[in-house]
Amino acid sequence: MARNRVKMVYVENDTSRKATFRKRKGGIMKKALELSTLCDVPVAVIIESEYNSVPEVFPASREAMGTLLAKWDKLSLVDRTKKMVNQETFLNQRIAKATEKCKKVTKENRELEVKKVMFDCLTEKTAPCLLGKNELLDLGGVVDQYIKGLNRRIEFLTKNDDASSSTSVVPAAAAAATSLAMPRAEMGSYSTGFNDTIQENMNVMPIVKDFDLNQMQSEEL
Repeated sequence: MARNRVKMVYVENDTSRKATFRKRKGGIMKKALELSTLCDVPVAVIIESEYNSVPEVFPASREAMGTLLAKWDKLSLVDRTKKMVNQETFLNQRIAKATEKCKKVTKENRELEVKKVMFDCLTEKTAPCLLGKNELLDLGGVVDQYIKGLNRRIEFLTKNDDASSSTSVVPAAAAAATSLAMPRAEMGSYSTGFNDTIQENMNVMPIVKDFDLNQMQSEEL
């Protein structure tokens, strides 16, 4: 059963706030220990609250904590604050990342839509004369990409034929194996036959990608 997302607001109820503090504090201390142990990096945590008269620290050793604080004191003000952000800056960064991802997903979905229109034109489900100016421009761009892929494929095959004819005679079986093992990565995403691509797109509807901000937040956490 999925847990409910916690709202990042001040907990008004005293009992709930105290329970939340204890739970989150234990999680922070556990993560600090894991980070220090697994990655062998210096980690220092100081938690001061109204629930404890003495601040809780990690590491508990006075000597280890003193060493870390001494290193911190030696850093310049610029080095101390270069990675610090306030709430406003943090939210602006999240908004910028979400905006960029939204633009990327929108562009990919548009490309899928235009490819579907192209294959509909090839199968006579629609006609170019029924499309608007912007749709025709996008369609022309996709068609140009396929044409470039075909030209690269033709050029590759031509060079391969020239190279095979200039060398010594190769057994028929070896020549067939060479042609079958021709690297598709050479031609990018258009290495397969054009007719096969048409048939595949006729049978499979394009998958429209969704922009999930909650998923992005969970990945970052």
